[in-house]
Amino acid sequence: MKKFALIGAAGYIAPRHMRAIKDTQNQLVAALDPNDSVGIIDSYFPNCDFFTEFERFDRHIDKKRRKGESIDFVSICSPNYLHDSHVRFGLRSESHVICEKPLVLNPWNIDGLQELERESGFRVNTILQLRLHPTIIGLKAQLDAVSDTSKKEVDLTYITSRGNWYNVSWKGDVKKSGG
Repeated sequence: MKKFALIGAAGYIAPRHMRAIKDTQNQLVAALDPNDSVGIIDSYFPNCDFFTEFERFDRHIDKKRRKGESIDFVSICSPNYLHDSHVRFGLRSESHVICEKPLVLNPWNIDGLQELERESGFRVNTILQLRLHPTIIGLKAQLDAVSDTSKKEVDLTYITSRGNWYNVSWKGDVKKSGG
């Protein structure tokens, strides 16, 4: 049984992570979110330690590590602009990391994460759920069918409707969402 910590427990995608952790018979032992509307945790892991302040969460994870109760995976569902920092936290906490997309907002930040991966010996995994979308699968099949093996550049636009809340939230702020 692997031990997980979750950063971003109150968001839209967090319950999917909780379900995946439970369905794979692992354990969520700690969760963080500045919003305390996270009653959903009780449906999956009622004994999970919960924090609304990163500093206390950090101290808790570090204390567990020093006691030999390390977290195996840090699952990141926080706002996009925090992913890079939270991935670094996970690696420095001697944990593997599972992070929602995008991993970083600026491509040059990948280099630092790769260096931290090498130094720590822990891995970062990014969830790219659209890879399973039928249109994307079809596009890949088309590209694979071409005998030319040169690199291809694909410009993909994903459009989905959003309610009025979207532009008021961090998701509507290009500097925080990445666009």
